Amino acid sequence: MEHRNNPVESDLDMLTLARLRCSVRSFSERPVEREKLEYILETARLAPSAVNFQPWYFIVVRADEHRKMLQDCYERDWFRTAPVYIIVCADHRESWLRKSDGKDHGDIDAAIAAEHICLAATEQDLGTCWVCNFDVEKCHNLFGLPEGVEPVVIIPVGYPEDPDIFIATPKKRKAFNEVVKWEKY
Repeated sequence: MEHRNNPVESDLDMLTLARLRCSVRSFSERPVEREKLEYILETARLAPSAVNFQPWYFIVVRADEHRKMLQDCYERDWFRTAPVYIIVCADHRESWLRKSDGKDHGDIDAAIAAEHICLAATEQDLGTCWVCNFDVEKCHNLFGLPEGVEPVVIIPVGYPEDPDIFIATPKKRKAFNEVVKWEKY
């Protein structure tokens, strides 16, 4: 896929995108254009992963019958307002295991790709929200995931009901000096 310029022609740098990105829990009925979804998914495909194993799959859920199936995995009213969902999956059959302690990096790799999705969506004026508190087993079964492939996060995607949400939502984060340590803890 060739690189496509942002249709809204924004010049947002990474820090601005990080400041604007917020959890959107109310979506308009406006459909999300396929080219925007492809752009977002391309950023996820290009995300880094441990040893470059790329142990992920992205299931795009747009059809009403499949959206309803996914909504049965996370029964919240706001969740039902999203026109599109992306299920980010980690393939533990392909993920890298650290030799010193056997740590599986599949979830970490999936999380990196998921945040690429969220930042790219923000750049495209689309809202997202990390959803991790869902019925993983039900999702796994309903979407026919093979053994070893885990749905890690569901990301609802759509145009926010309130287009000003990106600038109106304050960031609640710890102070820089609370989380940054130089040289040693």
